[in-house]
Amino acid sequence: MNTQITDTLALLRQHLGDELLAVHLYGSAVAGGLKPGSDIDLLVTVRTPLRDAVRHALMHGLLGLSAWPANERLRPLEVTILSCDAVHPWRYPAMREMQFGEWLREDLTAGRIEPAIADHDLAILLSKARQDSIALIGLPADEWFDPVPQADLIRALHDTVAQWREASGWLGDETNVVLALARIWLTLSTGMIASKDFAASWLLERLPEIHRPVLVTARSVYLGHCRDDLGQRTPAVAAFIDHARKQIERLDRADSKLDATQRNS
Repeated sequence: MNTQITDTLALLRQHLGDELLAVHLYGSAVAGGLKPGSDIDLLVTVRTPLRDAVRHALMHGLLGLSAWPANERLRPLEVTILSCDAVHPWRYPAMREMQFGEWLREDLTAGRIEPAIADHDLAILLSKARQDSIALIGLPADEWFDPVPQADLIRALHDTVAQWREASGWLGDETNVVLALARIWLTLSTGMIASKDFAASWLLERLPEIHRPVLVTARSVYLGHCRDDLGQRTPAVAAFIDHARKQIERLDRADSKLDATQRNS
């Protein structure tokens, strides 16, 4: 992993130069430990918005430094780039300059590259980075990023869940969506931002029996204990997602435990 991160930093420096202000490693690499299918998550801050040519060069360069499924040399990368002015001061939703991930490989190789967009997910990513991260370049995340207000984090979690009201929003990404719902449910219920396997274990104790097999499989896939067959179990996955989404949507924002957690952090 260290070589892969070093190579990724070199690529960022090559294409960004003095525009590169900060790089933070967060996610499983620093909280809970990397699992067989875990991404290496990097949050990158640049001085000004990216030029299209730089965005394209970075996307294509990252294709050669990332792999899915993971192999002995490379893990999948998730690299999110934002400009300093987009989050200093914080506003919702913040603008994202670029995001690279293995789910985009087919589009990227075909030349389809997303422009900068407003992204509610940045409220979640910055909260994760402020809680657990390593500054590879720049100040620690809890000094570099303003705190995300409780209301914005809760809103971002609900906005994320809203993406999965229709099957078109999750088909082909069943395992990740099932585990993401477990994490969101945990966070809104307890204020904790925890690993996927921890959230799955927490939710299994609270889930009706009929929905547990889907979550058990998703957790086992994440831990590398079984093959991913959730794509062949669409009715069961749909039932789990519908149940989890409705339960999450019923969580009153005023009852969230996030406020107390943020005050104590």
